[in-house]
Amino acid sequence: MERFHYILTIIAVLAYWVLIAAVTARIIFQRRAIGVSFAWLMVIYILPFGGILAYLLFGEHNIGSKRAARTQEMFKPYLSWFNHLFHLEQYKPQYMSSYSRSINALCSHRLSIPSLYNNTLSLLSDPQVILNAIIQDIKQAKHTIHFEFYIWHPGGLANDVARALIHAANKGVAVKILLDSAGSIAFFKTSWPQLMKKAGIQLVKVLPVTPFRAFIRRIDLRMHRKLIVIDNKIGYTGSMNLVDPEHFNIHAGVGKWVDVMVRIKGSSVPILNCIHAWDWEVETQLRELPSLPISIPTPPYQSPNCIQVIPSGPGMREEIIHQVLLQSIYQAQSRITITTPYFIPSEQLIFALISAAQKGVNVCIIIPARTNSMMVEWASRSFFTELLHAGVKLYRFQQGLLHTKSVVIDEKLSLIGTVNLDMRSLWLNFEVTLAVEEPHFTKDLVKLQQNYIDDSIQIDVTSWEKRALWKRIIEQFFYQFSPLL
Repeated sequence: MERFHYILTIIAVLAYWVLIAAVTARIIFQRRAIGVSFAWLMVIYILPFGGILAYLLFGEHNIGSKRAARTQEMFKPYLSWFNHLFHLEQYKPQYMSSYSRSINALCSHRLSIPSLYNNTLSLLSDPQVILNAIIQDIKQAKHTIHFEFYIWHPGGLANDVARALIHAANKGVAVKILLDSAGSIAFFKTSWPQLMKKAGIQLVKVLPVTPFRAFIRRIDLRMHRKLIVIDNKIGYTGSMNLVDPEHFNIHAGVGKWVDVMVRIKGSSVPILNCIHAWDWEVETQLRELPSLPISIPTPPYQSPNCIQVIPSGPGMREEIIHQVLLQSIYQAQSRITITTPYFIPSEQLIFALISAAQKGVNVCIIIPARTNSMMVEWASRSFFTELLHAGVKLYRFQQGLLHTKSVVIDEKLSLIGTVNLDMRSLWLNFEVTLAVEEPHFTKDLVKLQQNYIDDSIQIDVTSWEKRALWKRIIEQFFYQFSPLL
């Protein structure tokens, strides 16, 4: 019997090492960023069985075989729809500045989505104004309303939005809503879903999280887009979920969430609608492509109003938003201002920001003083020292959880949407970003960013260097796992 246990132990140890070797080989042959591979190797070596299980569940961009096959089948008809945009009068690359022209070239080549003129934009930063504007546009809807959100949290004006949608559906407006199953879990526990379905609203739960699905796709992939399109004419996107800050996470200890939304009318709205159609087809297998923008004669613009719509996420063109960010940063000549709630940049982004600061560009990064993720907050701090020494200005916003995701380059180009400067948004989540070249809009965004700075405390490099040793140790610990956060 003793010999039997001895042999069994030897077999178990050998099986364990074979498993470790197999997962190690799998990680290495994925040819991902070195930091990501190193972090996963640390996880499986420090937490042997738990680390292997974690890698199998979360280590690869597995969106599921059926979803992946469906995505591949969809590329051809959607690319055909996008290719028609290049024949519109609103497509005038010769009018674009060097900032927009380079982004247009990248997105045209990789996404087949061009930058279009003839847009009207409004920057909305007050949550009550945002929600009331959405309600008023819903009331004016004639034909279709399309919603897509990561979080819908019941309470306050968010309930008024639900009532407005039900009323619109009762009038005969076709309403389709996509909500992330994890982000909107509180909403799905209320009576609103049943009331909506009773009114004829099509409500779909995106990326359901169940133990069984963990074996067929990565379960932490999230639909992080925030998107509204009404009658294919009015669009909204930005950082704000469908929540009333007066009723959302009020006991989390981070203050009210501070967000923006962009209201758009014009040529780029149907592109946002096509993104919703793409996501709708992935979930339901039903294809309902929107009408193309009407081609409008476009004279030379004295005041450009050009928008590049940039969707990103697994199954789409890899690293597209990462490329756009890097390209924009490297083009900067005088100033870069960034706001993001979660700051865990890639090695390439850190290098680009440091390079910009060292060549004399005024680089400002505004982050919240407190976030709702302890791990992210500590990992974020691990980047401060090298940024501060390079001359980057870091500000910690004091008036709540600054959730706005924005980048302004030389006060001429704006990037705004749903993407955080962290690894999850850059590689894992389904996101949407607008690259905007419109002087009045950018001026408003610059002013808003300055308001954030006024409500922030700048980190002083001398004081930062005096922080306690135990803090440095924690920062360095979480830094090792930052590629996975």
